[in-house]
Amino acid sequence: MWRLSTEIMLVAGMDAKIMAANPAMLALVGQTEQELLGQPFMDYVHPSDRKATLDEVAKLDKGLRTLNFINRYRGEGGVYRTVSWTAVPDNNVIHAVGRDVTAETEAAEQLRKAELALQQSQKMESIGNLTGGVAHDFNNLLQVVSGNLQLLSKEVVGNDRAVKRIANALDGVNRGAKLASQLLSFGRRQPLEPKVINIGRVVTGMDEMLKRSLGEAVEIETVVSDDLWNVQVDPTQIENALLNLAINARDAMDGTGRLTIEACNITLDAVYARDNSEVKPGSYVMLAVSDTGSGMSPEIVAKVFEPFFSTKPEGKGTGLGLSMVFGFVKQSGGHIKIYSEVGEGTSIKLYFPQVLSDEDLIIDMDVGKIEGGTETILVAEDDEAVRATAVELLRDLGYSVITANDAESALVVLQSGVHVDLLFTDVVMPGPLKSPELARIAREKNPSLSVLYTSGYTENSIVHGGRLDPGVQLLSKPYTKEAMARKIRHVFANQAQRNQSLSVTPTPTIIIPATVSRNILLVEDDVLIRLNTADMLEEMGHQITEVGNGTDALKMLESGNFDVLFTDVGLPGISGIELAKGARTRFPNLTVIFATGDPNVPSLAGSGMTKVLLKPYGEDNLRSVLLDIP
Repeated sequence: MWRLSTEIMLVAGMDAKIMAANPAMLALVGQTEQELLGQPFMDYVHPSDRKATLDEVAKLDKGLRTLNFINRYRGEGGVYRTVSWTAVPDNNVIHAVGRDVTAETEAAEQLRKAELALQQSQKMESIGNLTGGVAHDFNNLLQVVSGNLQLLSKEVVGNDRAVKRIANALDGVNRGAKLASQLLSFGRRQPLEPKVINIGRVVTGMDEMLKRSLGEAVEIETVVSDDLWNVQVDPTQIENALLNLAINARDAMDGTGRLTIEACNITLDAVYARDNSEVKPGSYVMLAVSDTGSGMSPEIVAKVFEPFFSTKPEGKGTGLGLSMVFGFVKQSGGHIKIYSEVGEGTSIKLYFPQVLSDEDLIIDMDVGKIEGGTETILVAEDDEAVRATAVELLRDLGYSVITANDAESALVVLQSGVHVDLLFTDVVMPGPLKSPELARIAREKNPSLSVLYTSGYTENSIVHGGRLDPGVQLLSKPYTKEAMARKIRHVFANQAQRNQSLSVTPTPTIIIPATVSRNILLVEDDVLIRLNTADMLEEMGHQITEVGNGTDALKMLESGNFDVLFTDVGLPGISGIELAKGARTRFPNLTVIFATGDPNVPSLAGSGMTKVLLKPYGEDNLRSVLLDIP
């Protein structure tokens, strides 16, 4: 084993040929004395270090008596070792003593990289906090604009010019919302909806969109490996990331050049992880976007992921595209790397960890408008304009409304005895009492109270790991009147079902067995509702399998032989409607029962029956909906 403390000694002539070497030098290069003697010592120096070494040796001719320098020597097996040399001339020969400092050099380099990574991480975290706050205020402003435009639209019916202008303004709101979404993605505060997907299908499915977006002068080459592994990411975000990278590449090529999109399986080993501290060794799927554009200097590369940094002319970009991609990749547990040289183009590589689960079906959901109600809603919102707009939208839907400008004021209202059916509260409000704590206290006093959060961005109080906490209902700003109406009815329906479950008395009942025992897959994210429904169905004699989300339900459908899919509509991630459409694609004869507060559900393909069971439901309702299933 090589000892770092062993001194390396050699003697060389002024012609650079080795005249003598000690055992440590022989061990370093892995040669015998006969093989080494007579060889030019420069042959063993790393090519990148040869000029600097020759420059040092040349100083001897100028009268310098002692040289101190470091270079890399080719050792046994072609592995280079870093050696610190002290050399002195003596009668036309050079006596050199060296010390192997490879370990010290590598340790110093790793420390330097770690310090730079920490500085970058701290900088990105600070910018992320800033952008999260900006997005929150920006979405509040968008909500005021959007809400008032929607209210105004009723008053200009029949005025085509005014209707068109309102539509254009709402389109601007949507673009602004997308901008805020990019900020949140960078700040890693965007609630993701990850699904198990094959990135190759995403890439090939975007061919036409990319061709239209980039223009005919950009040649697009797509290389997708066979047997690509699955990954778990948000499909919408991966599409946005790919589109952003492609548009950046087009601009770097001035609209003309070759864009290469590559997706392949790759293993990042311990050596790569050592040089990239945030990477865990393992199996990844790499998505790379490469261009033949102008490339970037190292100084530019170091800044490209910062929000609002752009090399484009003023007015030609927001500087958020790459920062959004960076935040999304990091929040998805992935890794991003950029390679670029001035005049040589740029390649940006995204790495996502492999997952062993089967691919989820991605189905577009289309649900119609629904009506409001007559319940009483307490709106807790510190922004006066946002609060006023929300109140008008809710009253327009028929609700009675009480307002509070912070959590403490809302708690006073709730403790006063005034009847409230729903607490509609912003997540981020000033004051010592936070919204989640307000909701907890309120529900302790009134377990039947419904709670719906709203926010311009989500914070750790209700989101962990990029996902909403179980049982939390969130309406993100800016929202439409229709989205508000649908979400509120869903929250009320779930609460009504939960209330009914809590009020079930333990008095003996006569259980009427089902005529036919069904194998039912029950999908409900609310634990209390799921347990209560499962109990009622089992008492009827049916076989029940319970899951809490659509992703698990799709996997369970593949592994079991089910007669009925009984699903809530408002599931987190994959909605009940998406789940049902995917299930019917695979199992056309499967009976689907939607449990919902909204009777307007889309039709499903296939020959199986589709039924709607309105919440809240009881045992008789369950028995009735299952009676005429063949």
